Amino acid sequence: MTKPENALGRRQLLTYAAFGSAALAAAGSGKTATAADANPARRKYNMKKSINLWAFPYPDKMSLRQCFQLAKDAGFDGIELNYDLDSELSPKSGTKEFGQIRKMAEEIGIDISGLCSFLFWPYPLTSNDPAERAKGLELAANMTQAAHDLGTENLLVVPGAVHMPWREDHDPTPNDVCDKRAREAIGKLLPNAEKLKVHLNMENIFFNGYLMSPMEMVDFVDSFSSQYVQVHFDTGNIMEYQFPEHWIPILGKRIKNVHLKEYTKNGTDHSLEAFRPLLDGTTNWPAVLEAFDDVGYDGYLTFEYFHPYQHFPEALIYQTGDSLDRMLGIKQFTG
Repeated sequence: MTKPENALGRRQLLTYAAFGSAALAAAGSGKTATAADANPARRKYNMKKSINLWAFPYPDKMSLRQCFQLAKDAGFDGIELNYDLDSELSPKSGTKEFGQIRKMAEEIGIDISGLCSFLFWPYPLTSNDPAERAKGLELAANMTQAAHDLGTENLLVVPGAVHMPWREDHDPTPNDVCDKRAREAIGKLLPNAEKLKVHLNMENIFFNGYLMSPMEMVDFVDSFSSQYVQVHFDTGNIMEYQFPEHWIPILGKRIKNVHLKEYTKNGTDHSLEAFRPLLDGTTNWPAVLEAFDDVGYDGYLTFEYFHPYQHFPEALIYQTGDSLDRMLGIKQFTG
C-alpha cells in the first residue's frame, strides 16, 4: 500500500501528541514545533489581587493581624473585610478602633480593598417587617462610616430581596414593593456616602429575585445619577443560570469592585457548597478577564470563599494567590 504523501510520520505523530494542534500546524507549514508553540504567552492584565476575610479561619484560629500578614505574604494587594455584630469589625468598634485596624494594614503593607457584610440577609433593606428594614438601614449607615474609617472607598450593598430561600421565616416581598423600598433605602444612605466619599456598590445576588439581569442593574444604578452608586459585580452569583462574561460589557464602567467566586455547573447542590476554590469550577475565566479588560476595569479582583481549610489554612491563601498570578499573566507556564 502506497503511503500518502501528506500522511504524518511516526515522529510527527508523537510530536503532535505532545504539543497538540500547535504542532500539527507547524508540521503542515514545515516549521519545527516547540513548547512555546503549544503554550503561547498568556495575556497580562492590570488588575489588583484581593481576598475576602471569609477565606481565613478568623477569628477562631487567626487574628486580624495574622490574616493581613498572610495575605501580604501570599502576594495579595488587598484584603476585603466583613462587618458583623460580634467581632472587632462590628458596631462594637468606632472610628478610633477602625483607625487602628487601618493603621495596622498600612504597617503590614496591604490595602483594605472593601467592606461587605452578611447582615443584609437578616436585616434586608426591603423586608416586609418595618423593624428589620429600620435595623438594616441603621447597620448600612454604620458600615458606610466604618468603610470610611478603615480607609476604603468600597462598601458592598445588597439593595433588596424578593425572596430568600435560605431563610424559612422570610416573607416574600412583591417585586414592585421591593424595587420601591430598595430605591428609597439607597436614597437615604447616599447623602452621607457622598460626604464620606464611600461608594455604595450594588451586588448582584443569586436566588433573591431582584436585579436579576444586567439591564435591571444598569437602570437601578443610573437612576441615582451619582458616582457613589456603582456595581459590585460577583462572577459566581450568576453562574447557575447565566454567564459573567455576558454581564460585564453591559455593566461597563459601572463596575467599581469585583468578587471572583468560582462555581461549578456540574453539580446539583444549590447551596454555598457549589462555590469552589479558584479554577476548580466551570467559569470561563479567559473570557471573563478579557471582558473586564475590554471595559477598562483595573480595580480589585477579590476571591470570595466561605470555607477556610480546617487544616493548614494558609494553603488556600497561597493556592489562590498563585491561581490569580496565572490568570492575570503574572506567572507564565513554560513547561
